[in-house]
Amino acid sequence: DIIINSLYSKKEIFLRELISNASDALDKIRFMSLTDPKVLGEGDQAKLEIHIEADKDAGTISISDTGIGMTKDDLMNNLGTIAKSGTSSFLEKMAKEGDMNLIGQFGVGFYSIYLVADSVTVITKNNDDDQQVWVSQADASFTISKDPRGNTIGRGTKITMKVKEDATEYLEEDQLRTLIKRYSEFINFPIYLQTTKTEEIEVPDEDAEAAEEKEEEEKKEDDDEVDVSDVDEEEEEKEDKPKTKKIKKTSKEWELVNQNKAIWVRPASEVTDEEYNNFFKSLTKEFDDPLEKIHFTAEGEIQFRSILFIPKKAPSDLFDKLQTKQNNLRLYVRRVFISDEFDDLMPRYLSFIRGVVDSEDLPLNVSREMLQQSRVLKVIKKKLVSKALDMMKKMAEAEERAVEEEEEAEEEEEAAEKAEAEGKEAAEEEEEEEEDDEDGEAAIKKFKDFSDAFGKTIKLGIIEDTKNRKKLAKLLRFESTHTKDGETVSLSRYVKRMKEGQKHIYYIAGENKKDLESSPFLEKLKKRGYEVLYMTDPIDEYAVQHMDEFEDHKLMNATKEDLKFGDKEEKREKKRRDKAKEALKDFTDWYKKMLGDKVEKIIISNRLTTSPMAVVTGTYGYTANMERLMKAQALNDPSRYSFMASKKTIEINPYHPVITELNKKCQENPEDDETKELANLLYDSALIQAGFDIDDQTAFNARMMKLLSNGLGVDENAKFEDEPEDEPEEEEEAKGDEDGEEEEEDSKKEEL
Repeated sequence: DIIINSLYSKKEIFLRELISNASDALDKIRFMSLTDPKVLGEGDQAKLEIHIEADKDAGTISISDTGIGMTKDDLMNNLGTIAKSGTSSFLEKMAKEGDMNLIGQFGVGFYSIYLVADSVTVITKNNDDDQQVWVSQADASFTISKDPRGNTIGRGTKITMKVKEDATEYLEEDQLRTLIKRYSEFINFPIYLQTTKTEEIEVPDEDAEAAEEKEEEEKKEDDDEVDVSDVDEEEEEKEDKPKTKKIKKTSKEWELVNQNKAIWVRPASEVTDEEYNNFFKSLTKEFDDPLEKIHFTAEGEIQFRSILFIPKKAPSDLFDKLQTKQNNLRLYVRRVFISDEFDDLMPRYLSFIRGVVDSEDLPLNVSREMLQQSRVLKVIKKKLVSKALDMMKKMAEAEERAVEEEEEAEEEEEAAEKAEAEGKEAAEEEEEEEEDDEDGEAAIKKFKDFSDAFGKTIKLGIIEDTKNRKKLAKLLRFESTHTKDGETVSLSRYVKRMKEGQKHIYYIAGENKKDLESSPFLEKLKKRGYEVLYMTDPIDEYAVQHMDEFEDHKLMNATKEDLKFGDKEEKREKKRRDKAKEALKDFTDWYKKMLGDKVEKIIISNRLTTSPMAVVTGTYGYTANMERLMKAQALNDPSRYSFMASKKTIEINPYHPVITELNKKCQENPEDDETKELANLLYDSALIQAGFDIDDQTAFNARMMKLLSNGLGVDENAKFEDEPEDEPEEEEEAKGDEDGEEEEEDSKKEEL
């Protein structure tokens, strides 16, 4: 018990081990039958099957197979030693003679049976020996004897175990069925479980018929004089229908449990889409077909087969499970399930990938619950990640081609309308291209569904996976100033349609597209015709911070200072800004002195055309959007990001009338309170437009009320009128009623 419980962490493993041993035995006899068909025998003996049955009354579980069986010497050698298996020696023997792919490599683990059993009886028959019986009580002793009953099982092995009191749950049919499907669903040979069926059947009701006959005799005695000729026909019909009753009948039958086949061992060309879809549904228990799949065989240091799927929808708890062990991939060895709990088989940003991995020769420990070498996992992980990204790349490239074809078709239509192209030829071409259009629309929709469901996890991969960052960047999709509603653009397509002379990729991050469209930071970029990406996902700005460039084009945030265009026009604009800087030097110095530490500096803007002012952040500080996200963290610690807090820079538009007029007022009287109030109000409005919080909301409210009062012509020092008091009508009426009552009483007294 000490040894067994130290090797295995779960009691349920016993069934997997025994079924694997039975599969080994069946593999061996099948291999031998390739050269000598007579070893299989005839009839039921020739059927290679595994049968499992549980007897609740006796408290036993039996597992039988029609495999090669064991001789007396085999019992001594294989079952007399823990972790000793005849499979290893069988493999060594067959290695000299030919291919061993048909041979299972399981067989270790017979003694796991003592996780749930007190005593074990093994009945076995090999073609080269008599039927033998092996009995052990898990007390380091066993007995082997010739079965006095003779040959009762034909060929093979039957293991019967007496279940411990704390393991009676394994006597339940449902529990056994669950374990078989979990661990041994894809074993090559059929596994039958004996089940109990209860059904209702109709049987003749003799008691009811006897009672009816007695009742009819009594009725005849009472109604001898009654004419019953009219009801003869009804009585004949009743006689034709005998009385029956329903009883419950219990029967036992064999149920095939492992109906699903291991389709990954077949070549991908031989597996149909329907088979892939059915396999995915049985694997994941989902109702929808997979969005995409890839079926491959990896060769090299570690050989394995695998099928990976991308689901149509992301699970609701996708991001809740990022910190827990993943169970999205199932690891098999020779089609026997080993585990689905791994930390390193797939990176967490690909935790939505579902599938199976089946290897011929993974180096497992004796309990087969974990890999002995973590290096092997790294090799498998590298291959799985590469194939998963190839699957996504295939979808992305199909979508890119479809979008380009659509754009070309639109251009051709416009050209055809202008040139008045021939109608018949155009119509014929359209008919020929209808199928291509449908395929293109399907490709666009497929990748859109993928991006909507798993776009956030791909951006997480940008942050975490430095080796595959370039591949992942090609999967990103964003809305932009050039896209229509519902459309997105990839970074590759953005680069292809960049304006002549444009050197950078521009983006702006915010809460939603509507707010970003009217942002003052985009004014000069829009004027130049440059495309700007809208990043409205909270993770977008985090991800882009880990991407310095894409295809040699630097990614530039439109809300940060030092915005560069890199074209010829920029040099001419710089000369004009230098002149404006000199002209407004006194104004900027006055403005900076008034605002104090609120801003780092005030410069002439190269991005504003219609707005008077904008507040931007330093190149390496948090933007307004990032500050908003950091403050929104439920358990945030302000001290952790205070050193990254935005150092604000004011950019002014020297040609805007507001700035021009404010400059005049400043020159006339720099100490004028009204001018200072207007300057503060302008700064506060620029803060709001940039997405920052106002430092002093009370002062801002006072300035707004003052502006409102001036606009309405209300004197800000006007006194408030006191609230008028209500006239005491009710009290007076009540008093009048009291006076009237007193007068009446006085008059009555006088009369008396």
